[in-house]
Amino acid sequence: MSQELEIEFKQLLDESTYQKMMDYYQTELTFTQVNHYFETKDLSLRENGAALRVREKDGAFILTLKQPHNEGLLETHQSIGAASFTALQQKGLLPQGETTDQLISLLGDMPELQYLGMLQTERLEVELEEGLLVLDRSDYVNVTDYELEFECENSETGRAFFNNLLKEWNLTWNEPDNKIARFYRAAYDM
Repeated sequence: MSQELEIEFKQLLDESTYQKMMDYYQTELTFTQVNHYFETKDLSLRENGAALRVREKDGAFILTLKQPHNEGLLETHQSIGAASFTALQQKGLLPQGETTDQLISLLGDMPELQYLGMLQTERLEVELEEGLLVLDRSDYVNVTDYELEFECENSETGRAFFNNLLKEWNLTWNEPDNKIARFYRAAYDM
């Protein structure tokens, strides 16, 4: 099973700070990815603190279930083809595999899914000794937001590094909702 524990720290940025950070960290090229979000009709994923998405990047599709874990988020991934993505998007049909098995384990049975929409992100990733620094510009439902993320393997040392990074940029940590929660709010006033 393709699973990983995601430990990350986030901060929403204003456009000016985002652009200054982009200029400072511009050591690698940016790329575009699109997150397509899915939910059950009764919002049982949201009620369980979970999210289901297909990330489209460079012509590839990765189905991911994110669910709460005591140290961050447990992510279960599975590659799917374009036809499987279309069947999921148009008919709510899940492909067989690890992510579907984990989803059934979480919800108790095969869920009936519906497509919610998409969020497109222009992303810059910078590998640092302490972890992965990410700058995102996301567009969804007539909203554009800017976000700093820091992904790491250890929450304690990661938090310390992130706090120092915020101080360097004269920012006060105000942890935002994750992308899917912001998408829900914009699309469905939730």
